[in-house]
Amino acid sequence: MEMNKKLPAYYYSGGYFILTIFILGIAAILCKYYIFGIIEISVAAFLFILNLISRSRTEKRLYEMFEKMTLNVGEATRSSLINFPLPTVVADIGGDIKWYNNEFKQIFNKNSLINENIKELIDSLKESDFWEGSKKSILEDVSYEGRYFKIAGSKTIERSDSDKNAVVVLYFYETTDFIKMQKKYMQEKTFECMLFVDNYDEIMETTKNAEIPQVQAQIYKVINDWANESGGVLIKYERDKYCIIFEHKKLDDFIKNKFDILNRVRAIQEGNAVPVTISIGIGVNGANIYENDEFAKNAINMALGRGGDQVVIKDNEHFSYYGGATKEYERSTKVKARVVSVALSGLMDSAENIVVMGHKNADIDCVGAAFGIYRMARLHNKPINIILETYNQTVSAMLSRLENVDEYSGVFINNQQALSKVTENTLLIIVDTHKPSLVENQQILTKTSQIVVIDHHRRAAEFVNSTVLVYHEPYSSSTCEMITEILQYSKDKKELTKLEAECLYAGMILDTKNFTFKTGVRTFEAASFLRKQGVDTVAIKTMFQQDFSSYVKKSAIIKDAEIIKDCIAIGTYVELDSDITTLAAQAADEMLNIRGITASFVLCRSERGTVISGRSLGGINVQVILEKLGGGGHLTIAGAQLENTTLDETLDKLKEAIEDYYNETSN
Repeated sequence: MEMNKKLPAYYYSGGYFILTIFILGIAAILCKYYIFGIIEISVAAFLFILNLISRSRTEKRLYEMFEKMTLNVGEATRSSLINFPLPTVVADIGGDIKWYNNEFKQIFNKNSLINENIKELIDSLKESDFWEGSKKSILEDVSYEGRYFKIAGSKTIERSDSDKNAVVVLYFYETTDFIKMQKKYMQEKTFECMLFVDNYDEIMETTKNAEIPQVQAQIYKVINDWANESGGVLIKYERDKYCIIFEHKKLDDFIKNKFDILNRVRAIQEGNAVPVTISIGIGVNGANIYENDEFAKNAINMALGRGGDQVVIKDNEHFSYYGGATKEYERSTKVKARVVSVALSGLMDSAENIVVMGHKNADIDCVGAAFGIYRMARLHNKPINIILETYNQTVSAMLSRLENVDEYSGVFINNQQALSKVTENTLLIIVDTHKPSLVENQQILTKTSQIVVIDHHRRAAEFVNSTVLVYHEPYSSSTCEMITEILQYSKDKKELTKLEAECLYAGMILDTKNFTFKTGVRTFEAASFLRKQGVDTVAIKTMFQQDFSSYVKKSAIIKDAEIIKDCIAIGTYVELDSDITTLAAQAADEMLNIRGITASFVLCRSERGTVISGRSLGGINVQVILEKLGGGGHLTIAGAQLENTTLDETLDKLKEAIEDYYNETSN
């Protein structure tokens, strides 16, 4: 049979072991240990004969398999199987090679491949369930030393045999040229990049008239140079908006260079008092150009919603973020606040009733904003309720002041009551959050399509759907500041009670840390408006007072804090506490008063897992760090809640996230 010529000889299994026994037997005889020598030689001879028989049976079964494969075909077809133009290999169920043709041998460039394991030669075959599983056929893409193949094959099993005696036949079809062409196509495929100048109006307003042309020209030059260097096509369609088309192969270079265009634009100094920053949204891997355009729009909206000065890449699965390490710059114009006020008034007029909902474990910024919406609704003579189920100690102190005020009787409702209040004609206003997972009652989101979102936190990938109005300003100090501006353009801005004004003012104090962080001109203007409504700052101070027990707990957290990176303090609190979120936030704030500490984190246990509160002076972006753990917030203030995790596990994850952040931001 011609096949015999193609089947190379191989060294039988256990040959070295038998040879060793034989040599030991000879040595024993030479040393006059005749009995031991004869026994060892006999054992070696027996094993040798046994292996020959086993080998003969294996080869016979293999030959019989080929005979049956070609039983009904002519000699020419038998020959064609042996000389098949595609690389072909026959192996046992364990992957050991028993036969192959010349084309297969040329792939691996070895003298003999008999008894070598195909899974060891091609690592990706190890993962296939074809060998041990019930699958009878295989069709997989594999690679070997820069060459690519599609493998097709099947198991051949005798009716009387078990799976362990199966023979596997594999055919290799080389796809290297196709893969290279595919990669070339993907590299040359275009993607859309939308680039917006974040603070164009503020730059022009704060630049001398004589220097404005130089600033405008330099902004365009830096962006145009970046596009040209990368072989892109730049289209300027508005004074501060650009669209750039790049080849996909440039994206890896951009990521590797950490989108240095952000730094190049920020370095512009042509007489501008305000630093120039840009936001970039990129859409990739869409099914077509239209989908990439939609991805790019979503990405630029996300970049702007997170405060600008960053790049967001959107594909069909998720968002990726780059940059965003600088603080947001306040917009001086109040046009948007005026437009939102008018739009919100119109929605209130057409609504049957109004329900305000904040986030779980509401703080005073959340409740203060809800009070501002309450007053606006009353000016429109609309019934309104505020959902308040869980809240912190400061809110509790504020609510105690409302107990004897008849006007607010029945305004606050729990989650169960809210379900009966919300209908399709209800205007649902969500304040101080935009994430569905954080709202007080997610079920209510499905009961009405009239949803308004008002929030100042940096935008996350998770966002409330089906909104009729979104007022999202990450540069604002607080939601209370945003609501105060809206109220100034409402029907009668003077009709704000002292209690409501104090709640709004307290919310601003909370999020600005007594007008220290994220405090701009508009923040003070809003505070001034509230002061005119009769705000008592001493009364607000008492709202934030702690009891002695809480102060001792906070001091213990600070005392046992761990310092890493020479500037980051991490404190932990192992006991369960009813007001754990407030305690963690206050301890994190307090640690920033320590000289040399620029960022702080406090980890506390909760009933569901672990709570993290992060604070920063601005040099370290705590939002980016805690986003890695599923949290969010702002550059200087952020938080996260990890369910079903221990304190030690969370601490390890936090340190890993900090390390990743340093690696990403290092030059």
